[in-house]
Amino acid sequence: MRSARGFTLVELLVVVGILGIMSAALIATLDPFAQFQKGSDAKRKSDLSQVQKALESYYQDTGKYPINNPANDYRIYDDRVGQKNIIDWGASWAPYMSVLPKDSKTTNNYVYVDASDGQSYYLYASLDKGGKDPQACFSSGAKCTNAPAACGGVCNYGVTSPNTSP
Repeated sequence: MRSARGFTLVELLVVVGILGIMSAALIATLDPFAQFQKGSDAKRKSDLSQVQKALESYYQDTGKYPINNPANDYRIYDDRVGQKNIIDWGASWAPYMSVLPKDSKTTNNYVYVDASDGQSYYLYASLDKGGKDPQACFSSGAKCTNAPAACGGVCNYGVTSPNTSP
């Protein structure tokens, strides 16, 4: 008699089935969509932190924070002597930032809101994870208290000048 070597079809199907179940469980556990959202939200938080530092430098130079664009589209209006420039998100804001960051999601915007006295400001972004992010303004994912409805999504994350809160 000849002895047959190898696996039977049933054995191969069982192994493939087990590997499929394990792969599905791994994908469900890792949730790659949520990981992409976390990465995008981390970038937004980092961007606003960098803008915050630039605004503090501006304040050190001028004694006030920049104002909103007079058209009230929530861009920064650099009104230093001899400047009078509206700074677009994604453009240079020399000498404070080589590029003022822009939200990577084309439907979303960063929002800058100044206080009328030039002594405080608010910066807002729309986080993908919304209220699931521990740093969001509200665990419900609702917009921050003083935020306008101009983020593209919901302005549910904010940073401010040291003397106020989002």
